[in-house]
Amino acid sequence: MLKGKPAKKYSQAGRLHSIIRLLETRRGLTLEELAEECDVDRRTIHRDLNAVEQAGYALTTEWSGGKKVYRFLTRSRNLPPITFTLQQLMSLYLLRSLGAHLAGTPFLAEIDELFNSIHSVLPARHAAHLERIARVSLPLSHGARDYSPSAAFVPDLQKALLQQYRIRLNYAKKGKNEVELYEVDPYTLVFHKGGIYLLGNAHNRAGLRLFALERIQGIEFTRQRFEIPDSYQPEAHFNNAFGLVSDTPMRVRVRFSAEIAHTVKDRIWMPGQKISSDPEGRVLVEFEAAGQMELISWILSYGIHAEVLGPPELRKEVRRQVKEMREMYRGKEKEIEKVEKKIKRGKSAGAT
Repeated sequence: MLKGKPAKKYSQAGRLHSIIRLLETRRGLTLEELAEECDVDRRTIHRDLNAVEQAGYALTTEWSGGKKVYRFLTRSRNLPPITFTLQQLMSLYLLRSLGAHLAGTPFLAEIDELFNSIHSVLPARHAAHLERIARVSLPLSHGARDYSPSAAFVPDLQKALLQQYRIRLNYAKKGKNEVELYEVDPYTLVFHKGGIYLLGNAHNRAGLRLFALERIQGIEFTRQRFEIPDSYQPEAHFNNAFGLVSDTPMRVRVRFSAEIAHTVKDRIWMPGQKISSDPEGRVLVEFEAAGQMELISWILSYGIHAEVLGPPELRKEVRRQVKEMREMYRGKEKEIEKVEKKIKRGKSAGAT
């Protein structure tokens, strides 16, 4: 406290009001500055900042001049009214429809609340017009993931992402009834083919790891903050990946038949790709990518219309899987025939 400065007799409620006012009117304050303003020690300010967060004010921190500075994440109280054109509203509803795969998570519920807020301030005829706009886009998807078992953990995950708190994850092992414990600094939510993943720094694995949301079995929210490295760029983690897996990159060359060439040649599969056509109308797609399993899944989805020309190890693996599929179907044909005959005999016996 500065000499000659009168002592302030704050109750906690008074301090919280003062802290909120200070953080709203200044660019940011350190613990020491807040403690001096409120005439209390650092520990008390820590408790007060936690109370401010619990009251719904999102705090964030960053280092400036070797000191940690606290400020509000947003300044929503000071935002002016926002107006939208019809085209902008159409785009908003398009984004809303693309979020259909978020069903079962708080994300979709919050998006719905956002649109309810928009509706609540509009005249009835405008709200009805928005409902018509909502029908100009329709998401169709299959194989949606069930996030309901993990939905309860999402609020803590959101808070940890926004306010940079370390978490402890109980994470189900793939294909096993076992759970592993990870201590993670959550960096980024990744959305891929209808799936939601968390990309973060796993301390007990010494590096960035990807966690599928539906496999999270529990979250322990810690009070330990972390700083995201200045060099961190989430896109860089997937630079060479065809999907999510970043293993050894390979130069992929796949030739597609003329029958389905039109579905391939106008799409961007990977940055730096090369697409060419031959006199027979076939299309050759070339690019560098990692993630052999995801590449094979993509190639096999085209059946006889896609042929791997390179690299040799990718062609060999596709050929092996096709061979095993053929043998599987051949081996099951007699078994299926027996079952079908048994069903027919049962129907005949029921008819008589």
